[in-house]
Amino acid sequence: MSLPRHVEIHEEGPREGFQIEPPGFAIGERAALVEALADAGCAQIQVASFVSPKRVPQMADAAELFAALRKRAGTRYTALWLNEAGFGRARAVPQVDLTGTLYFYASDAFSRQNNGRSAAEFAAEQRAWVQRYRDAGIAVDAAYVMTAFGCNLEGDVSEDRLDGVLAGVAHLLRDEALALPKLYLADTVGWANPHAVRRRVDLVRTRLPGVRVGLHLHDTRGLGIANAFAALEHGVDLFDASVAGLGGCPFCGHAQGSAAGNVCTEDLVFLCHELGIATGIDLERLLDAARLAERIVGRRLEGKLMHAGTLDAWRRGARVAS
Repeated sequence: MSLPRHVEIHEEGPREGFQIEPPGFAIGERAALVEALADAGCAQIQVASFVSPKRVPQMADAAELFAALRKRAGTRYTALWLNEAGFGRARAVPQVDLTGTLYFYASDAFSRQNNGRSAAEFAAEQRAWVQRYRDAGIAVDAAYVMTAFGCNLEGDVSEDRLDGVLAGVAHLLRDEALALPKLYLADTVGWANPHAVRRRVDLVRTRLPGVRVGLHLHDTRGLGIANAFAALEHGVDLFDASVAGLGGCPFCGHAQGSAAGNVCTEDLVFLCHELGIATGIDLERLLDAARLAERIVGRRLEGKLMHAGTLDAWRRGARVAS
């Protein structure tokens, strides 16, 4: 399969990143980061989550952060919620661009730790979410299968198990006469490898023909970019990513740091551009945003390109020298 001509990258750093950092970062600083990402051309930015402030105090000020944003035309500013209370809070904030998203889990233990319910119970609740979104006039835009490759609590997730989850998704879509535009495979705690990426993308395409496949990759064990490249070679054109490699999952089952953030946005954009794939993102401005994130957090972050620089500067220098 040939490489895609254009790749759509959804930025998750402001939510995915700061949910695992200590609470207390100024709203003005975080808003400036969101605005820098929008100015770089990020078409969709997940700003914050409307979840329990007791469990995730870092996101307790989500409404205030949205209110502080200078929104850029053409950019979607989204949020995460996992229950009806969170959805209600998000709906009360006019700055949130609401998206209808369904969630499923391939790991029962991770679902219980993340939501207090089994994977089967959480999957059954998605029927109610379809109706909630309909009642609110929000189209169902995407579904996620969390821990689609493996889990620190249960170990490897087999292809048969993932296929069972996908079969449940397909059954729900048929029952609800619902057309699903996108389905993301989420490597929530970094168990994927390039071979597994290719095989599981094929599994989605077989079980849910016509649904666009996206990947939410974590770089926990250093394979994030390798997995992204395998997906690109397999025709995947939709990714979540996190500026400067910010983030991680606070409920992954191991010590802090065992679930690194999403694959780094600027490194993924660099890969795409080196392969001749358009992203619509200004890489130099994105690097400015990554360095801003590093200044806000106050320590060296994991992105490679933000410290090494792009090759374009070297190429320009070589032409001048010649």
